[in-house]
Amino acid sequence: MNDNLTKFSVGVFLLFGLISILFLSLKASNLVGSSYADGYRLVAFFDNVGGLKPRAAVRSSGVLVGRVEKIEFDDEIYQAKVFLRVDRDMKFPIDSSIKVLTAGLLGENYLGIMPGAETKYFVDSDEIELTQSAVILENIISQFLYNFQEKQE
Repeated sequence: MNDNLTKFSVGVFLLFGLISILFLSLKASNLVGSSYADGYRLVAFFDNVGGLKPRAAVRSSGVLVGRVEKIEFDDEIYQAKVFLRVDRDMKFPIDSSIKVLTAGLLGENYLGIMPGAETKYFVDSDEIELTQSAVILENIISQFLYNFQEKQE
């Protein structure tokens, strides 16, 4: 009987460990936690979103204030249309700007909001007018090489 209790205890401990590892891996990949379902939705258009993905962080001054809901291609203006949801307690002026940033040199992309100075604030379904697309490393290198080649001639 004591042997069965030991086996049961080891099994429960192993199951708890596996569930913990699963939860931590989901948390690290932004698939659980930090729900902003009760926040307000904003829309922004970008020429290039780089590697931005749904559930990517939306940050202001390095603080997580929301998440990217979905990304679509608008075939009328030929730009990426990004829907983001911001925590309802976070109020941003209507002249705020947003840009696609990268966490480190090769890190994942996220959106950064720079607050403006207006006294009116965004409300649900507003569009952020001032956007800056992702900086693509390949484009910078090719531009540098092109300029360098022109100077050589």
